[in-house]
Amino acid sequence: MFIGRENELNKLNELYSSNKFECVVIYGRRRVGKTALIQEFIKDKRAIYFLSLETSARVNLENFSKCVWSTTKGEIKTPPLFADFMDAFDAVGDLSDQRLVLVIDEYPYLANSVRGISSMLQAKIDLRYKNTKLFIILCGSSMSFMEHQVLGYQSPLYGRRTAQLKIQPFSFFESIKFHKKYSKSDNAVVYGITGGIPQYLLQIDGDKSLESNITRCFFDPSSYLFEEPSNLLKQELREPQMYNDIITAIATGSSRLNEISTKTGVDTAICSKYLSSLISLGIVKKERPIIREKSKMTIYRLADNMFRFWYRFVPQNISQIQSGTGEKVYDSIQPQISNYMGEVFEEICKQYLWRENLAERLPFYFRDAGRWWGTNPTSKNQQEIDIIAFDDTSAIFCECKWTSEPVRKSVIEALIEKSQMFSYEVKFYYIFSKSGFADNCVKSAEENVRLIEFKDMV
Repeated sequence: MFIGRENELNKLNELYSSNKFECVVIYGRRRVGKTALIQEFIKDKRAIYFLSLETSARVNLENFSKCVWSTTKGEIKTPPLFADFMDAFDAVGDLSDQRLVLVIDEYPYLANSVRGISSMLQAKIDLRYKNTKLFIILCGSSMSFMEHQVLGYQSPLYGRRTAQLKIQPFSFFESIKFHKKYSKSDNAVVYGITGGIPQYLLQIDGDKSLESNITRCFFDPSSYLFEEPSNLLKQELREPQMYNDIITAIATGSSRLNEISTKTGVDTAICSKYLSSLISLGIVKKERPIIREKSKMTIYRLADNMFRFWYRFVPQNISQIQSGTGEKVYDSIQPQISNYMGEVFEEICKQYLWRENLAERLPFYFRDAGRWWGTNPTSKNQQEIDIIAFDDTSAIFCECKWTSEPVRKSVIEALIEKSQMFSYEVKFYYIFSKSGFADNCVKSAEENVRLIEFKDMV
């Protein structure tokens, strides 16, 4: 069953309805659902779907020939074995007097095996395809390749694409469609351990308890997710052990470049390059305070929730997991899940704010939102604000509490005090809570304070 991606499908169908030449670049990290999106789009269309392999040019050409034949048996009477890809692309052009979708999935593999394939495709687009009804989709998981070798200025294909879609993980509000039997809070935890990656969401069995799913997916050596971080690093990177050490350093509390460098024993310049690779894969993110940005305040955090959960709870319990006592491992980490969810809840609250912002249901339309941390100029103490959403004159200051206790009045007072560091003309205060609000909090909330319970966000 296909779930979500309504905006992406609508865009592809809008382009398809133009009935003229289109070249769409679709890219995004592995497991994010690019192929599923493409298959859903072409399921009722005349289409050639070709999946490139990490193999020789000859094998890819043979497979491409078979794909052309299997799609157009009634139009090409003899199964072709094209002499080369220029010949193959000519045949595709011959078939494009009526609407035809040509999908080349995992295009980087084809480019690596067939020298000059991008230049060949560029020539066909310029000299042949532009006057046809061909709809090309180039898809790839190698983010750096797609951004530089397909979309980049130096690429032969630069300027030939008519649209590009960077496929992102599902938001929390999209991911809850996968497990409708779960409670809202259980769905939040599911999002917290999968990060909205479709392939990871599909590992969760909605007919089983959350406890059972976490135990089965993360604390069982035979499970898909137990091996996933290692497999993904080996698949994408040349030195997986070094990247593993860097991720471990971040997961265990090192957030600044010099801290990560010291913990891993890698020179800061080299460490920075490794971090850039992890950022391009969507595993790590680079953050600065949302306001008053300074380069020296840069920190690194794990962007992929599955990696964050795995590296926080699996390595330290690996001996127990390998011995088959996954249930006991879950019992030991269960009290820590609420604390782990604090950062996840901040992310969910930010998504909520963006959703409300786009729907114009907030006091003003903000232009950006994110975390802030820094030194209070009055107290000289280090302070943090979970989310600040702002425009030139107004700001919403947010506190996000994923705890089992109702939020008390002191939380509002502390947030208002911290907001005094900022000189916005108009200030609003949003308190997000998993477990509601104490009476003294509700009674003290003034007109510019909004109390939002998690159950009302979904």
